[in-house]
Amino acid sequence: MKKFAILLLVLLVAVTSCTKKEPSLILEKDSPAYNLAKSLTEKVPYYDPDQNNSLISTKYYDITTGDILNIIQTNFGNRAQQLMNFNADRIKTIIDQNALQMGEVKLLLRDAETLNIQVSDEEIDSLINKRYIRDGGQERFMSWLKNNNIKYETVRNDTRDGIMIEKYVDVALLKDFEVTEDELMESYQQDKFASVQHILLKTEGLDDSSKVAKYQEMESILKRAKAGEDFATLANAYSEDPGSSKNGGLYENFTRGRMVKPFEDASFGVPIGETSDIVETSYGYHIIKVIERKPEEKPFEEVKDSMKAKLEQEKRTQVYDANLERLKKKAKFKVIEY
Repeated sequence: MKKFAILLLVLLVAVTSCTKKEPSLILEKDSPAYNLAKSLTEKVPYYDPDQNNSLISTKYYDITTGDILNIIQTNFGNRAQQLMNFNADRIKTIIDQNALQMGEVKLLLRDAETLNIQVSDEEIDSLINKRYIRDGGQERFMSWLKNNNIKYETVRNDTRDGIMIEKYVDVALLKDFEVTEDELMESYQQDKFASVQHILLKTEGLDDSSKVAKYQEMESILKRAKAGEDFATLANAYSEDPGSSKNGGLYENFTRGRMVKPFEDASFGVPIGETSDIVETSYGYHIIKVIERKPEEKPFEEVKDSMKAKLEQEKRTQVYDANLERLKKKAKFKVIEY
């Protein structure tokens, strides 16, 4: 019985050691990153370096305020102090974006390591040399790093991570980027050009109650449009889109990929001659009347290569995002609200 109890204890220790999180960085007192964090605490108390609060949580690691303020100080050097010029909301946006990016990069690098993907010094040197040429030579670049208090080691580490992720994408995901002949032909046969009239009521910068009022106003306009009132007259009277409000809300012959996605989906999805329901984009609330759609006018062979490149890029983005979401789910990736 005692032997069995010892075995259980050994197994418990083994499991615990396997699931132990990577340690988070604790900022050294009076270091540039610590002092930056202390300064930011005046506007966002959550960033107190002595508390080192979490921004991202996973079962492998946490991303803390110390991690992010250190990486910002390391990557931007003296320019990191510019954070103090922003208000609390802008600072929070910058910190949160960096935390999300760092959390995602660490997931990708972990998965790359499981595939034994390697990056050589020669590959790093080659890419950095290209940057020298782009930035006016090695001496000028190294001088810029020194003046901004950025270490050359930071550049090498970031370069290595970038190359490793590119290799990982090619090794793990490349087969899913392939575009078949059937997919090319299907894309070619889709309508490529759309002409619409639309009405926009802007919501950028509005609080929730003001957005509700805008939505109710748009509901009233939509009801009138669907009852048969002249759409161009309504657009001239109510649309807040400076690019089209004075010409009946008209946008002619725009291609797929030019407009924000919800607007594009309605423009190429609503039957010709009909008016959409209310469509929300980052600009505000829209209603869209589809005037005309047209297919590609050039021969298939003439546009095949450019179409294939475009579809491959779209697939690359979709597959990359889907893989990242898979990794997040596996890691129990969580953005901390504060």
